Amino acid sequence: MTDTLNKDGKHVDITMEQKLRFLYDLQMVDSEINKISMLRGELPLEVQDLEDELAGLSTRIENLKTEVKELEQVASNKKNEIINSQLLIKKYQDQQNNVRNNREFDSLSKEIEFQTLEIQLCEKRIREFTTDIEKKNEIIASAQKTFDERSDDLVHKQKELNSIVSETELEEKRLHDKIEEIESNIDERYVLAYRRIKSNARNGLAVVTVQRDACGGCFNKIPPQRQVDIRARKRIIVCEYCGRILVDAGFGEEI
Repeated sequence: MTDTLNKDGKHVDITMEQKLRFLYDLQMVDSEINKISMLRGELPLEVQDLEDELAGLSTRIENLKTEVKELEQVASNKKNEIINSQLLIKKYQDQQNNVRNNREFDSLSKEIEFQTLEIQLCEKRIREFTTDIEKKNEIIASAQKTFDERSDDLVHKQKELNSIVSETELEEKRLHDKIEEIESNIDERYVLAYRRIKSNARNGLAVVTVQRDACGGCFNKIPPQRQVDIRARKRIIVCEYCGRILVDAGFGEEI
C-alpha cells in the first residue's frame, strides 16, 4: 500500500485495487481522446503533407526564377559583346580605308573575321539561353499552377480541420485535465509503465479487461488461476502474451 495526496493536500493510503482503478480510468480517458483523434482522421497528416509540398514547390519556383535571371543576365552580356564586336568591326573597316600596305589590310581583315565569328558565337549562345529560359519559364508556370491548386486544397483542409478542432477543443481539454488528475494519484513508475505499454500496443490499449476468459487486447486465453488472481485485485498482473495490464470485467460494470 502506498500513499497519495487528497484534495486538501494530505497524504492518504491507496490500495492496489485503487491503483488498478486509476490505471483503468486512465485508459478509459485515453480511449476517449483517441476517439476524438479518429474524428480528425488523416486530416492532420494531409495538412502537413500539403504544407511540405507547398514549401518544396515554393523553393523550386524561387530557384528556377533565380536561374532564369542568371540566364537573362548572361544573354544580356552576350548582346553587349555583340555590340562591342560590331563597333570593333566598324573601326577596323574604317582603318582599312587608310592602310599603307597589304599586310596591314590583311591583319585588319583577320580582326574583322575574328569579331564576326565572335558575333556568330554570341548569337548561338543567346539562342541557347533563350531556349533554356523558355523551358524554365514553362516549368515555373506549371509549378505555379500546381502551387495554386495545392494552396486551395490546403485552405480547404485547414478549414475542415479547424472546424473539427473547435468542436472538440473543450472536450479534449477536459479529458487532458482529467488525465492529469488521475496521474497525480498514481505512482510515477506506474504511469511510466502504462505509457510504455500503450506506446507499444497497436490499438493504444495498455489496460484491458478479461473477456470470455481471454485477454481483451490480444485475445489469448488466460488460465483459470490467473483469472482468480486478477479478480482478487491484489497486485498488477500483465498478459504473458502481449504485456498489457489485465483487470477483471467488473471494472467496466462499476463505472
